[in-house]
Amino acid sequence: MTRRLPCPPAPGPLEDYAVRFDDLFSAVGQRRGFREYLTGLLAPRDRNKTLTCLAGAEPVVGATHPAVQRLQFFLAESVWNPGKINTRRVALLQADPRTASHAAGVLVIDDSGDRKDGTATAHVGRQWLGRYGKTDSAVVTVSTLWADERLYYPLHARPYTPAHHFPKGKNDPGFRTKPQIAVDLARRARPAGVAFRAVAADCAYGDHDAFRGELAAAGLPFVMALRPHRGTWAYGPDARTPVDAARDLAWGGPDNPGNWTAVTRTFRDGRTALWWAAEARLGWWGPEGTIRLVVATTDPARLPENSSWYLATNLPRPGSARETDSPHPPADLAELVRIHGIRNWIEQGYKQVKDELGWADFQVRSDIAIRRHQTLVFCAFSFCWMHTPLTETPPGQEHPGSGHDRRERGFHSSPPAGAAVLAGDTARGPQLANPPGSCCNAAGTPGHRHPRPMTSKP
Repeated sequence: MTRRLPCPPAPGPLEDYAVRFDDLFSAVGQRRGFREYLTGLLAPRDRNKTLTCLAGAEPVVGATHPAVQRLQFFLAESVWNPGKINTRRVALLQADPRTASHAAGVLVIDDSGDRKDGTATAHVGRQWLGRYGKTDSAVVTVSTLWADERLYYPLHARPYTPAHHFPKGKNDPGFRTKPQIAVDLARRARPAGVAFRAVAADCAYGDHDAFRGELAAAGLPFVMALRPHRGTWAYGPDARTPVDAARDLAWGGPDNPGNWTAVTRTFRDGRTALWWAAEARLGWWGPEGTIRLVVATTDPARLPENSSWYLATNLPRPGSARETDSPHPPADLAELVRIHGIRNWIEQGYKQVKDELGWADFQVRSDIAIRRHQTLVFCAFSFCWMHTPLTETPPGQEHPGSGHDRRERGFHSSPPAGAAVLAGDTARGPQLANPPGSCCNAAGTPGHRHPRPMTSKP
């Protein structure tokens, strides 16, 4: 066997991370490109992290610089498999006790788009961009993320290809809707060794009956948000919505809550907030049904739009007839509110990969090059977590009703009954939410203790 040529090392602890992927690259140029690309993504820059920026070259005129051309070849033409790189990345996260998933975590599904001009780029098309609040030419990617109260990282991603890219449009066998892509990604989690309590998503996915049905058919538990005015099939005045079902619930005030149960949301920074949750009935959905409709709000009398959740779940109610027949452990109201609250971490993750790691700054057009860029951004994100000291969860923030021994992760106590431990508010800037300290500076070398674990990094 030919001896592998040595590769110039990456700076500081990044080399220890990069070397774990070396066997997946067949040439020294690929191993060097992997290190150079990650170093560029992790280093702070004053401009978008395009290929010239990652290589430290001058914008526009620096496009012909040898370092830029080398990265361009590595991304677009060199022969290496981004799927294998991502599989190794996820396996490394699961092998580390500090970042390994556990049965109380949540698998979050969402999609996000970024503007891209022209028509020659793979997956580009006029699509709704929630970040900008408008429809524009863009590339949209569906992704999954694992999260608990202190940790979150992306798992899998796949760009959505609009129907006009296919010969037969939406009727083409190769066309996949975003919910169909999301189901495929969710199915990958457990074979990859990722444990979780339930799949969570916002109403853009929760309102799809077929999507929920496919998750259930795949044996996956879910807690999905619904639009308040999502109607059930009925004629005229008989049409019913989740908010109608919530208004039917008895409420006589905090001293006479009727159908409502008090739920204390405990945030990461120690703050608490009193919410109210209840089981509602809508069509065949109900406490004893295959699908439960749960409403959570700060004010059952007014059901304010900005602080009211309408959730559909296939997790059985404790003590119900379905509890013995369901393949999933039961979940009380506090647990369901906790699960949905953790969903917000994906928004924090999007801020970091977009604003700090250059997710949308790729200057390539092919499908394989886009997927490689996204995989490398995920590797940079995971490196930040794996080299950030993670402290124990503060006393009183154990997951209620998880039934999982978490002592190896530093959890030792339980909250009072009815408490729902949730991810705190997203950070004001692109940084780890409430991070314990720094492990690296921008170059990936050991640094001083600082409120942010890395300068301008996840």
